[in-house]
Amino acid sequence: MYIPAHYKNENIDEVKEFIEKNSFGILVNQVKGRPWASHIPLELDVDRYGRDVLVGHISKANLQLEDFKEEQEVLCIFNGPHSYVSSSWYKEEEVPTWNYIAVHVYGTLQLLDESAVLESLHKLVDKYERASTDPISIDNLSHNTMRQIKGVIGFQIVIKDIQAAYKLSQGRKDDHPNIIHELKKTGCPGSIAIADHMNDNN
Repeated sequence: MYIPAHYKNENIDEVKEFIEKNSFGILVNQVKGRPWASHIPLELDVDRYGRDVLVGHISKANLQLEDFKEEQEVLCIFNGPHSYVSSSWYKEEEVPTWNYIAVHVYGTLQLLDESAVLESLHKLVDKYERASTDPISIDNLSHNTMRQIKGVIGFQIVIKDIQAAYKLSQGRKDDHPNIIHELKKTGCPGSIAIADHMNDNN
């Protein structure tokens, strides 16, 4: 994606943490010559060779599978908070803008067998059930319920490139205190999150 140099985040540890916290992503490939996208959990992991991978699964009914091929390059998009920024918050006249965090991950597909899919589902459910009052475990689901695994295809994406845009008004450092103040005043969760990231960036 297009990222001006001052918005590019090359702190790979910070970017990986972002992916882990914002792992409901968008998987994009080509289906019959047209872009196709699915909104699915894409969990960051490390494979047996020590490579960074994204792990996910989609329904066998999803037409995206029609062009799923081993070693095919795909794009995964992870969106973070975003917010409109009014130029009335600046000391000098300027156009308004939008602050945001977004990460694009490029990699190659590898299909998983059923046992690997089951292992990935264990990790996925355990991760998100931690905060539940009465957490479930895949181990406790009935055989009848677990037959649904037959309806999905699991895959991993071996990561080849990560591009991270953190647009946080880097070119307007003198205006940061007022921008942060105004963002927090909106009460909008996305705006408040951007303000927090701007604070951290300072």
